[in-house]
Amino acid sequence: MTTKMIAALAAAALLLGACEGAGVGGMGGKQTGGALIGAAGGGLLGSQFGSGTGRLVATGAGVLLGALLGSEVGKSMDETDRLRSQAAWRQAQSAPVGQPIVWNNPANGHHGQVVTVRDGTDQRTGAYCREFQETVTIGGRQEQAYGTACRQPDGTWRVVN
Repeated sequence: MTTKMIAALAAAALLLGACEGAGVGGMGGKQTGGALIGAAGGGLLGSQFGSGTGRLVATGAGVLLGALLGSEVGKSMDETDRLRSQAAWRQAQSAPVGQPIVWNNPANGHHGQVVTVRDGTDQRTGAYCREFQETVTIGGRQEQAYGTACRQPDGTWRVVN
């Protein structure tokens, strides 16, 4: 998947999002917005992993996974929720293992946290790896996501599971 193709998909998604009042796909504005933000964030994160064809695959997978997760969470998350969640992710990337990075939105009671649950060196490759866990609670419903990424010699990260 090339950068031009990703840009075209994002543009198409934005155009469909503009039609949400007409009930496109039955998705509301928050769900569409969540899918778009998730796709953009997932694509950006995926582009940091691997190299060559592997980077393209990681970017494409990031777009798809981000869109799916963003759509589900976006059903109920508002812009403030998303901004606070994104800030927690940025902070967790360099936080000590086990330190929860908490966010909340007092306007609607939504909250969440991102935690690096462990880190270490992959014995097979020697790469530094970190495992993350995110928990988001919206309307009393809790969702969780997990992932592990390893730093490559060039400084990029590669998702390993």
